[in-house]
Amino acid sequence: MPPRKQKNAQQDAANRTISRNRKAFHDYHIEETLEAGLVLQGSEIKSIRAGSVNLRDSYVAFRDGEAWMIGAHIAGYHEASYQDHEPRRDRKLLLHKREIQRLRAQVEQRGYTCVPTRLYLKNNRAKVEIGLAKGKHTYDKRRTLRDRDSDREVERAIKERLR
Repeated sequence: MPPRKQKNAQQDAANRTISRNRKAFHDYHIEETLEAGLVLQGSEIKSIRAGSVNLRDSYVAFRDGEAWMIGAHIAGYHEASYQDHEPRRDRKLLLHKREIQRLRAQVEQRGYTCVPTRLYLKNNRAKVEIGLAKGKHTYDKRRTLRDRDSDREVERAIKERLR
């Protein structure tokens, strides 16, 4: 069994989460996730490695048979010279044609939304996890908060009992 734990430790070291889109989990029911690569400029990957990323108001749009991440903020890299990147520019996502077509059909026909949920480094390459999501109603959001609070209270009670 120890080699398996070592392998998981190596995978965790290879997959380093840079940014999470917590607002997406609050506003949407994430039904399915998919991994996609990103087309980046040199100063953008340096900024990502430094952890200067915000996915809060970003979403995925489909144009000309391609998937684009829109609204993600990758801060400028302070050591890049005059060739620094635009922080909120649209970034192309690297997906297979079939995946793009399937996601686009879901978004157009079934009322889903595509949102980036997480940006991470996998073997030193920037990857984004895309979630196929349905919007939550206000009462669903309240129920989620209520459930989370009750779970915390149960955990506290168990912890107190074990003392």
